[in-house]
Amino acid sequence: MFDVIVVKKRQEAEGICSFELRREDGQPLPDFTAGAHIDVQTSADITRQYSLCNSPLERDRYVIAVLYEPTSRGGSRGMHERIGVGDRLTISAPKNHFPLNTGARRSVLLGGGIGITPILAMAFQLVREGAEFELHYCVREPRRAAFLPLIGESDFADKVSLHFDSGERDQLLDLNRVLAAPCADTHLYVCGPNGFMDYVINAAHGLGWPTEQIHREYFAASVVAHDVDQAFEVELAETGRVLQVPADKSVLDVLCAAGIELPSSCKQGVCGACLTEVLDGIPDHRDVFMSEKEHALNDQFTPCCSRSKSRRLVLAL
Repeated sequence: MFDVIVVKKRQEAEGICSFELRREDGQPLPDFTAGAHIDVQTSADITRQYSLCNSPLERDRYVIAVLYEPTSRGGSRGMHERIGVGDRLTISAPKNHFPLNTGARRSVLLGGGIGITPILAMAFQLVREGAEFELHYCVREPRRAAFLPLIGESDFADKVSLHFDSGERDQLLDLNRVLAAPCADTHLYVCGPNGFMDYVINAAHGLGWPTEQIHREYFAASVVAHDVDQAFEVELAETGRVLQVPADKSVLDVLCAAGIELPSSCKQGVCGACLTEVLDGIPDHRDVFMSEKEHALNDQFTPCCSRSKSRRLVLAL
């Protein structure tokens, strides 16, 4: 983790602010690739992940955008209400769990709402490489669409289609057309609210897109009912120690209380920071970080939110 200074804060759309971050000493920032995010410590006890939305060619700054969430647990509210120009933030080096496929001949990019942020970085990278792509930006109404001036002035403006739920029928997103005739060398990238993501991904599967050609980035996990959660045990393979996980506690909570520290950030199964190897037992996967294929292997899980289908999980700890 290291410190940066907020040098610009701008209202990009209704409820969305962008923040330009630079080192105070003017030195270059760590490299990043399109689709990357950074951890931002918004307060002493709150860390959130925000996608980088500027060009990966830029080494002197990071640009993130934050959607104000009325039900915020402190992250987005803190960024909107307390953080301003001149303030110092502690951030991580970029991490990328949503990278572009380097072997793709063509890419289809779909951003819904605030999900445009990693998609913009992808467009910057693809246009720089001279790659074939199209970008579809879906928003409820124009006043909620961020970065429209930036998009309009960009080198990829002619590759962008805007779709407003409040607009005329002929400009609405037509997935049957956009995703028709999937090819082995075409990859789909989608980011946005969970409902939007599910809609696009289900449509892609229905049109014959293979799972390995569909890439997604979630900003929040789906709501999971906890009223039927059961207690179980976790065994730490290195010592043989067995810990009880009550129905109302997460594995991460129990490990931390036992003095076992794991990296963690979102605590919702989104970022993958706490991913832990499973040696025995069957996890009850509740994250959105791993793919269905990775879930089926049952060889790792996210202790921040996932539980166990078996009486005991043996962890490589």
